[in-house]
Amino acid sequence: MRIDILTVLPEMIEGFFNCSIMARAQKKGLAEIVIHNIRDYTTDKHHKTDDYPFGGSAGMVMKIEPIDRLISELRSQRSYDEVIFTSPDGEKFNQRMANNLSLCGNLIILCGHFKGIDYRIREHLITKEISIGDYVLTGGELAAAAIADAVVRIIPGVLNDEQSALDDSFQDGLLDHPVYTRPADYKGWRVPDILLSGNEALIREWELNQQIERTKRLRPDLISD
Repeated sequence: MRIDILTVLPEMIEGFFNCSIMARAQKKGLAEIVIHNIRDYTTDKHHKTDDYPFGGSAGMVMKIEPIDRLISELRSQRSYDEVIFTSPDGEKFNQRMANNLSLCGNLIILCGHFKGIDYRIREHLITKEISIGDYVLTGGELAAAAIADAVVRIIPGVLNDEQSALDDSFQDGLLDHPVYTRPADYKGWRVPDILLSGNEALIREWELNQQIERTKRLRPDLISD
């Protein structure tokens, strides 16, 4: 999979993709993350990528020309399954969406900034708009990093233990069950006896019951959906 991230602040997220699971995925050749500076595609001598909005409202708006040039150049080199815009009014990102996107070959993620982007970009260039939550960030870089991380980590072969990804919260519509490790008794805080029993069937049953109970208590909206 290749993910091209379009941003005016590449330094904000470059380090994120150079460590941990994201770095290993790229080293294994299972993912390619390419970060593009939108400022490199403007003809403005000051590399300006924003301007005042028509109508006189507050804030600055990202200009259409450099973004169109960049997306057009990328599309001339390969086909893309989705051109994603990170926006607070986009479709809410969830594990199901991450699973679907992990099956794609090539993705573009455009990071919003300032007051927003010229709406014609959304009308003519964007194929999918994604929100990571009902709040506003300074820019879309953190959202792009979150989306890329959630998508890449479930590509087969990225994690050393693929079952670990399948057992993550939300994969089956439920939160994950509690997990413990050694020592079994710390300051009198004991690991549940069932996990030390060696009875795999009873342990799996306990884990499922814990998932259901925690989801009902912490995220009842997931049960109702």
